[in-house]
Amino acid sequence: MRKTTERSADAVELDRVSLPGPGDGGVTLAAALRGRRSVRAFLPESLELGQVADLLWAAQGATHGDGMRAAPSAGKLYPLRTYLVAGVVRGLAPGIYGYDSAAHVLEPVMEGDVREELGRVAQNQDWLAAASVVVVFTADYREPMRKYGERAVHYVDLEVGHAVENVCLQAVALGLGSTVVGRFHDDEVRRLLRASELERPLCLVPVGVPADA
Repeated sequence: MRKTTERSADAVELDRVSLPGPGDGGVTLAAALRGRRSVRAFLPESLELGQVADLLWAAQGATHGDGMRAAPSAGKLYPLRTYLVAGVVRGLAPGIYGYDSAAHVLEPVMEGDVREELGRVAQNQDWLAAASVVVVFTADYREPMRKYGERAVHYVDLEVGHAVENVCLQAVALGLGSTVVGRFHDDEVRRLLRASELERPLCLVPVGVPADA
């Protein structure tokens, strides 16, 4: 994860945020699978910080003392980077954060609500701005390519699929809605995230309270 000292000059200092530990849920996997569907209409309601923590932990959280995470990774290389575009979360300033899975903390990238801009660079999918948060996945392919050659692309694509589905199922368990967005301008998303040129944006997962709940 990039350190806050590497942010661009126009980024604003925010505090590093320690996240609550993952909850135990209470919804069975079968119930979460039955409840998972694509949601693109959200109520203007805030999420709790604990809900955000659970979503990020499901995506890439550490599950064992040896650094293994909630989603499998070929060779345990973990090339994914997870960002939170926060809009309305109680106890969390709007902005972009990087998720440090080992420490279970949010590392600030920049301050400000960029959901509307994210919707614009997602080829004008304006409804994205109504989601309380958007989880964004990127990947750095260098280590997988060194180990697996061209096959690494397949492995990374599989990995992000696992992580995205984890987020969607966790959203159901929390009474929230989500969907998967793959249509966006890569360079513009990378710019918005202040991400490294070596990171390729792969997927956006908007999450919020469903409007038809």
